[in-house]
Amino acid sequence: MAVVEELLQFPCMSTVLSAVLFLLFFYLILSSSSTLTQGKEPPGPKPLPILGNLLLLDLKRPYMSLCELSKKYGSVFTVFFGPKKVVVLAGYKTVKQALVNCGEEFGDRDVTPVFHDLNQGYGILFSNGENWKAMRRFALSNLRDFGMGKKRSEAKIIEETLYLREVFKKFEGKPFDTTQPVNYAVSNIISAIVYGNRFDYNDPQFKAMVNRANENIRIVGSPSLQVYNLFPSLGPWLKNWKLLMNNVESNVKEMKELVKGLQATLNPQDCRGFVDVFLTRKQSAEELGEKDSLFHDSNLIYTIANLFAAGTDTTGTTLRWGFLLMAKYPHIQDRVQEEIDRVIGGRQPVVEDRKNLPYTDAVIHEIQRLANIVPMSLPHTTSCDVNFEGFFIKKGTCVFPLLTSVLRDESEWETPYTFNPAHFLDEQGRFRKRDAFMPFSAGRRVCLGESLARMELFLFFTSFLQHFRFTPPPGVSEDELDLTPAVGFTLNPSPHQLCALSRS
Repeated sequence: MAVVEELLQFPCMSTVLSAVLFLLFFYLILSSSSTLTQGKEPPGPKPLPILGNLLLLDLKRPYMSLCELSKKYGSVFTVFFGPKKVVVLAGYKTVKQALVNCGEEFGDRDVTPVFHDLNQGYGILFSNGENWKAMRRFALSNLRDFGMGKKRSEAKIIEETLYLREVFKKFEGKPFDTTQPVNYAVSNIISAIVYGNRFDYNDPQFKAMVNRANENIRIVGSPSLQVYNLFPSLGPWLKNWKLLMNNVESNVKEMKELVKGLQATLNPQDCRGFVDVFLTRKQSAEELGEKDSLFHDSNLIYTIANLFAAGTDTTGTTLRWGFLLMAKYPHIQDRVQEEIDRVIGGRQPVVEDRKNLPYTDAVIHEIQRLANIVPMSLPHTTSCDVNFEGFFIKKGTCVFPLLTSVLRDESEWETPYTFNPAHFLDEQGRFRKRDAFMPFSAGRRVCLGESLARMELFLFFTSFLQHFRFTPPPGVSEDELDLTPAVGFTLNPSPHQLCALSRS
């Protein structure tokens, strides 16, 4: 105090000290105001150095570990995947608030090392900024032109059901694995839209491409690849990473060959599919000298890869869950087939029939809900600082919208862990929509192929339940059919065989 009093004897020092004290006071006010504005960060378990919270997570089924943590820490919480900080959103209301009501703030994609390896920042699924906007806008517009979710694609799907039915018939009611034929059929729908033609199921090039793409989805969800995302320098020493890179290289090479063939026969006045339209737009940009055009070979190849990955595995996987669940619950299969026989009879099902098949429609929705194909969605990242649900989340924070917590939200579903088509039926047996039905995600990053996937699921499912009865292999009871999903980025059924008995 004596020193301060002594300094105050000098007028200039008194002025300087007053200014310093004023600035200090002003800084404290601002800091306090900033803290109040930002709020506190989401709670979560205390992380260990380097490992973060990995010891609390089952890397084979991280979505289950995160659901358990949400019971302790709430619907918005922080967890550390190694050194990486992630904010997890759990429950229908919280996920909807983020993805729909705060779509801009939560709308960017978090591009992990493995997803960068797969896409190089191009395409639709794992790009951001102008590249994402331009590619998504172009894809949506042109996929619609080629009939995605309309009559034009309905005809392609119906045609493909006929080819797949012939494959099922060849097994003559004997047990078989549905995986490959179903994936080939669904992949052919995308092929017809993207390339303008389908492939024979025995085409070795086609089979290899589909099999590699599906293997990649399984590998991406493996524990070793999750560790790679946290410590990318480990890549060259990981068997799964090397296999993934080899598969990607092979598929890119095959796609370039297919594009090259289409380029050689391109007629801008008669485009056969999505690739033709893209090549025409690319050619136009080159002629106009657009140096910064986003319509280049890399965006074309990785957009094709995205369309196949998003449009094949998820729909094919959902169909296989459907067939398995029908074999598991024959009384539900009975009701579906009774309704199809009564309403449609022996003719080919069409999309227009959906409104007259409420129970069948409810079963398809319940298959999607219980199958829970993409339990953690694709990772998002915040595009700016966000004050959300009383918490402050910094710009650039990775966010997991936990879709499994939406599809099995105990406050939204009467029996969330049970296969129960009544979730989608009212008291009069009419189909009813449910807000918490969110298998395609929501908001800016909602699946762009949702309308096509819904059409495929309805037409394939009704057509196959019309012609086949699905049962366990001889000597296996319904109770023995295992509903535990296999490990992977998407949740496929565990390896199994079924019998498809002809009903005709």
